[in-house]
Amino acid sequence: MTITRIGTTARWSDVVIHNGTLYVVEVPASVEADIHTQTREVLASLKQLLEANGSGVDKILMANIYLKDIADIAAFNEQWDAWIPAGTAPVRACVQVELANPGYRVELQLTAAA
Repeated sequence: MTITRIGTTARWSDVVIHNGTLYVVEVPASVEADIHTQTREVLASLKQLLEANGSGVDKILMANIYLKDIADIAAFNEQWDAWIPAGTAPVRACVQVELANPGYRVELQLTAAA
C-alpha cells in the first residue's frame, strides 16, 4: 500500500492519496474577504487540486464544511450548489466552528475517488 503526499510541509500536506482515494483540505487565500469571495477561492482551489491529481468535483465522496458563522450557510450553499455537477452530490456535514485563522470564514475538507 502506497501513500502519496503532495505539497507536504512540516505540518500538513496539500493532498494525500491512498488506495485510489484523495484527501484534501482548503482554506481561503483572502483572509479579510467576505464569505462569497472566500467560498469561490476555496472551491476553485479544490477543483484544481482534484483535477491535477486524477480526480474531479464529480468524484467527491464526502465533504466536511466548517463555517465561522452558520448564518453564512445560504451564501455558501448558493455557490456549492452551482459547483457540484447535478446528480453527483457527496455525503456532507456542515458545522459552525472557531477556525484557526480569525479571518477565515470557511474551511473545506474533501475525500474523493481518483
